[in-house]
Amino acid sequence: MPTIIFSLKDLQNLVGKKVTLNQIEEYCHAAKGDFEGYDKENDEVKIDFGDTNVPYLWSVEGFALFLKSYLGIKKGKHVLKVNPSKYKILVDSSVSKIRPYVAGFVAKGNKIDDYLIKQMVQLQEKVCESFGRKRRKIAIGVYSYDKITWPIHYKATDPESVKFVPLEFRREMTQQEILEELPKGKEYAYILEGMKKYPILIDDKAEVLSFPPIINSNFTGKVEVGDEHLFIEATGTDLEAIQQAMNIFAFALQERGFNINSVDVVYPNKTEKSPRLFNESVRVNIKQAESVLGIKLSETEVKKSLEKVGYDYKEGKAFIPDYRRDIMHQVDIIEDIAIGYGYMNITPLPLTNYTHGVPLTNIQLIDNTRDIVSGLGYQEVFSPILSSKKLMYELMELKDPGTVEIEKYMSEHYSVVRSWLIPILLDVLSKNKHVEYPQKIFEHGIVTDKKAGEVDDFDKIAVVSAHHKADYTEIRQVFDSIIRSFGLNLNINEIEHKSFIEGRVAEATLKGKRVAIFGEINPKVLQNFGIEVPVCALEINLNVLL
Repeated sequence: MPTIIFSLKDLQNLVGKKVTLNQIEEYCHAAKGDFEGYDKENDEVKIDFGDTNVPYLWSVEGFALFLKSYLGIKKGKHVLKVNPSKYKILVDSSVSKIRPYVAGFVAKGNKIDDYLIKQMVQLQEKVCESFGRKRRKIAIGVYSYDKITWPIHYKATDPESVKFVPLEFRREMTQQEILEELPKGKEYAYILEGMKKYPILIDDKAEVLSFPPIINSNFTGKVEVGDEHLFIEATGTDLEAIQQAMNIFAFALQERGFNINSVDVVYPNKTEKSPRLFNESVRVNIKQAESVLGIKLSETEVKKSLEKVGYDYKEGKAFIPDYRRDIMHQVDIIEDIAIGYGYMNITPLPLTNYTHGVPLTNIQLIDNTRDIVSGLGYQEVFSPILSSKKLMYELMELKDPGTVEIEKYMSEHYSVVRSWLIPILLDVLSKNKHVEYPQKIFEHGIVTDKKAGEVDDFDKIAVVSAHHKADYTEIRQVFDSIIRSFGLNLNINEIEHKSFIEGRVAEATLKGKRVAIFGEINPKVLQNFGIEVPVCALEINLNVLL
């Protein structure tokens, strides 16, 4: 969980009000954080934030924004003032399949001291490591604006063709040398594994800014005490997440007195403004809020509660802060109403009935199955129930047979309800190629099937094994071990399935219903995922067995 450290005096200056340690401890809970203590000698407050959906809080500036709203110092939505400008980042098509997206802005007008540099680095690291999935989804760079010749160019180059001096080093190195020799290069090299070209950011005089997502240059990428103007950028694989990260940084620097200037990101087929103000609103269902919270709410109380957590409210609509992208459902709004209203102001009701729970029969059988697979040496993983058509079908060499889609999804990565589990596990393998083999993982979870307009949920368990000798026999043995515990005799038949190797895939049926599919994954599918070792996989529909 992200833990931030900052000066108490600095927080009070940003909030514009003296805040005591007892108050900080109380307000932390409203922000889903835990007060970890105060070092009086160094004037350092330490807070641990457990909610990874609100990364704007992972800085003293973001926490100050929250407190300004919560304490009524600033009512409603904080506004980012963006000055239009002519700065441009020109994106070459060569990065489209490597690291396709970039965003950025220019911040001017305030001298930087050592403390501010440390705070920026802290926010940068927290966002990249947690929200940015260890730089795979998002990597952020901070630069000295005065050393840059505009426009900036974002492209992919041969690993040996570009040389520059990496941050805090003295000699020029190629991108390949950086990956092989530098600590940061070795740590994050897996992100670029298998790529023939690497992304690079350069200015109009061919001066290197950075080698994302690995390291900045020691010239433009070295921010020093006394600098007054900054350029901030983010690259990655999720455009909306990158834009949110830039909004978070822009709001933080605006709180420090910087003027925020826009940058046009020019792609081959479109131009994006950065920072991007999402300007999103959600209609509030007050009756649903009353039902969920168990209290009566007037519209005035809803308005006041939402304003305390940074929203604007008008004519039944809540206007979401531009540094947040975690509002996906009415329940998210209701939770924020509860935070603004104050959980301490909701009177708990006494228990009227006493009951004790017992496990359902199907849950016991599911848990037994998980225990069997764990006992065979497989490690359990947990993934979101939402996924994408690309992962479910395109990468698996299949056509979409009909999927439950999210109507107003926030990210393409979470645009459909998953329909099977094997693609999820292959995605996990693709992100762990830097880990030693064999890799053996499994997952139990709910999947949703849509046929002829009918939608059904099923309990499934999927198992994959990845190593140089993974084959049909290995995964058949796993299947037999599971089925043996149910005491059933199933029919096993060879089938054709494009996700698997022909002649090396089978299905198990019971009374004409498919129970399971297992076999060796098609090399084309492995290539789609960038997996370089054989993989065998199994997926069982537990509902048919229960």
